[in-house]
Amino acid sequence: MTTENLVPTASSETTESPSESRNTNGVRRRSFLKGIGIAGAALTGGSLLAAASETAQTSGEITSSDVAILRFLAAAELLETDLWQQYAELGGVISGKQNPYQKALQKLDGDGSQYITSNTLDELSHAEFLNAYLLSKGAEPVDLDAFRTLPSSQAAGAQNIGRLTSLMNLTVDTSWYTRYRSTDNPDLGGTFPQAIDLVNVPAIPRTNDDFGPADHIQAIANTAAFHFAMIEQGGSTLYSAMAQKASNVEVLRIVVSIGGDEVAHFLEWVDFAGNGVQGPIAPFTDPTNGLTFPDFNATGNPELQTNLIFPVPCEFISSNLPRCAVIRPTNPKGIAMGVVNFLTGTGLFAGQSPAFFKALTTLAKHADAVKRGF
Repeated sequence: MTTENLVPTASSETTESPSESRNTNGVRRRSFLKGIGIAGAALTGGSLLAAASETAQTSGEITSSDVAILRFLAAAELLETDLWQQYAELGGVISGKQNPYQKALQKLDGDGSQYITSNTLDELSHAEFLNAYLLSKGAEPVDLDAFRTLPSSQAAGAQNIGRLTSLMNLTVDTSWYTRYRSTDNPDLGGTFPQAIDLVNVPAIPRTNDDFGPADHIQAIANTAAFHFAMIEQGGSTLYSAMAQKASNVEVLRIVVSIGGDEVAHFLEWVDFAGNGVQGPIAPFTDPTNGLTFPDFNATGNPELQTNLIFPVPCEFISSNLPRCAVIRPTNPKGIAMGVVNFLTGTGLFAGQSPAFFKALTTLAKHADAVKRGF
């Protein structure tokens, strides 16, 4: 496979914990995770965009513009799958004795490990479906396997395989937390401060040494919690923006339906992250690097209130209209390249090759060039 090919074979193993045995649906989901793979064929920009009809708007055929949208979404889902698999291997549902990372995540919510495993399965299903749908319409899927070059965690439980993403030195954008508690909207010029500064810190244990001391592994779990929500709010925005570009009604149905699942993920992780910055967990300080998680509720700042898990009504479309609770931002202009630049800036792709960035940028530019037509 050459580096002109764009996206991955993903596999993850999670097994059932005794405490989860009552959840038969969870057992089936976790069984499905074993050995699941997503494979794609070679991708070139010109041939790919020519693969679909420019005129048909029925469910039978899709336009090259719709193909470009679905291809970028497939790439995004494959990247999500890769990072969520890393979380699931170390923090998801397993059999046997739990590690300190799992226990720290479960301090934020007793079902935390199950949620991580379930979220991983959802992203796998999105990526697999989008690539299969593209194939069913005569378009080529996305394949990033050539870029699985980043190292895995060396902590017990992590698979020793190549990764597309790195979770071991992240700068997490936490402005989503204050944005969704504000009446301002970034689509109308609103700007938002970081809720907490998480700069160049791990979101998973890098080696077994990271399993202690207790406040250190709790800081890693808290960082992961804010990263969970950061990723899923990005997905919520991406799907809302791409829905505005779709021409084919069936493609619109796909984008809206998967987007709704991304929103459901986001709302869970909003609550999850908030549990780490209130009593009895917070305040505390990581003794290895001085990272402090304060008690947000003790600040008196309403934009940090931890039980506000739903979007606060904000300006939408026009400041002359009543405020409305919505996903934000949703402006589709430049959204795909915005996602690429945003994720790159967090360190998620640190160590990736120039060919990887070229491939991802090509997909993004094609998606951003789409103009809706009927």
